[in-house]
Amino acid sequence: MLLKIENLHVKYGNVEALHGIDISVEQGEIVTILGANGAGKSTTLMAISGLVKVSEGSILLDGVPLHKLPAHDIVARGVAQAPEGRRVFGTLTVRENLNLGAYTSNDQQKIRQNIDWVFELFPRLKERRNQMAGTLSGGEQQMLAVGRALMGNPRILLLDEPSLGLAPLLVKTIFDTVRQINQAGVTVVLVEQNARAALKLANRGYVMEVGRVVLKDSAANLLANPDVQSAYLGGKS
Repeated sequence: MLLKIENLHVKYGNVEALHGIDISVEQGEIVTILGANGAGKSTTLMAISGLVKVSEGSILLDGVPLHKLPAHDIVARGVAQAPEGRRVFGTLTVRENLNLGAYTSNDQQKIRQNIDWVFELFPRLKERRNQMAGTLSGGEQQMLAVGRALMGNPRILLLDEPSLGLAPLLVKTIFDTVRQINQAGVTVVLVEQNARAALKLANRGYVMEVGRVVLKDSAANLLANPDVQSAYLGGKS
């Protein structure tokens, strides 16, 4: 088991956002976490990344307790996140944003290989490599956020709402690229409002409601589940 979350509780002040969730991710999988706004999906990713404090429970990566490590050590252990809202550095170029993603590495050859890989995955970024990130379109900024996360050579990539605000054609491009990234050996945890696209991409899924996991199954079974269809897929298709 690559990632194992057990009885995870997270509080914001006196308000508990996660009420003891259990999630597991095998090496090489794409696992999606579905749920309405406020279900606790992003909080789960931020807890894995060390960006919010765990009040109870454990997060293990290959048996190493991530919940006891600072965020930069978690990145160094191979966990990278492309956050919701992209959060690129607008006053830096595309290339400079990518270089920032490689800050944990001193291996110049590996950094060059990763840059080449990102440009292969996202040819648009290669065309715009000297352009300020703030002048990119929303879709291009999303590509950059994913590319920057890949520069750290992650074993596991956390994606938070990668399709948010993108045109349908760009959504397809992003999801096709996530599949390529996974086929190259990177395990993916995907938080996504576009439940249908996420389930078509993923191996397995978890459904969260108000800080709890209420359903877990294979992606195919979740796609076929009438409750999931009515709640998240806009009825049967």
